[in-house]
Amino acid sequence: MKKTIVFLAAMIAALGSAQAQTDSPPSNPLHFVAGLGVSAGGEKLAHVRYTNGDTQTIRAGSGVYFTGGLDYRVAPEFSLQATANFHVDDTHARNGSVRFQRFPFELMGYYHAGPQWRVGGGVRYVTNAKLTSSGAAGAGDYKFDNSTSAVVEVEYFWTTNFGMKVRYVNEPLKAYGQDVRGNHVGVSGNFYF
Repeated sequence: MKKTIVFLAAMIAALGSAQAQTDSPPSNPLHFVAGLGVSAGGEKLAHVRYTNGDTQTIRAGSGVYFTGGLDYRVAPEFSLQATANFHVDDTHARNGSVRFQRFPFELMGYYHAGPQWRVGGGVRYVTNAKLTSSGAAGAGDYKFDNSTSAVVEVEYFWTTNFGMKVRYVNEPLKAYGQDVRGNHVGVSGNFYF
C-alpha cells in the first residue's frame, strides 16, 4: 500500500507540473470534477505482520481516495462543489487481507483568493464504513455508524483544468458504541472538465 501511495502522489505531481499555467479563465461555470488522493492519520484499527517480518498498520484516516462530482462557480470569488468519494486502506497477502473502506459524500464552499488559489470548508457525510478481514489476517469484521464531519482545504490550480488540494478532515467514527478518531490530512489532484 505504501508503494501505491507514493506512486499515486508522484503521478499527481507529474500531471500537474506538465500543465501550462497560462490558461484563460473558464467560460462555463459548471464543471465535472474527478480526482484521486492519499491521506494519513486516524487511530489504529489493525496491525498486520507478514511472514517475512514486514508489518503494516491500517488506520481510520489513512489510505487512497477517489473523487467524482460537480463544481459550480457561483460568482467570480465563490464556488460550490458536491462530490461522492470512495476512501480505502487495505493490505493483502496470499493467506489473508485487511481492508477499511467508506463512501463519503461532501458539500464544500470556496472563496477564491486569486486566479490560482481557493480556500474552503464544508461538510462530509460518511456511509458504509467497515473494517473487513480474512484468512490469517483475521482481525474481525466491524461496521461503523454513518457520521458527519467537517472539512477544510486549500487548492492551487496549476491550470483551469487541474488543481491540487491539501485538506484536513475532522472525522469521528463509531462502531458498536466505541468512538474511533478518523481525523486525517490528505493531498489530492483533481481534473475539471
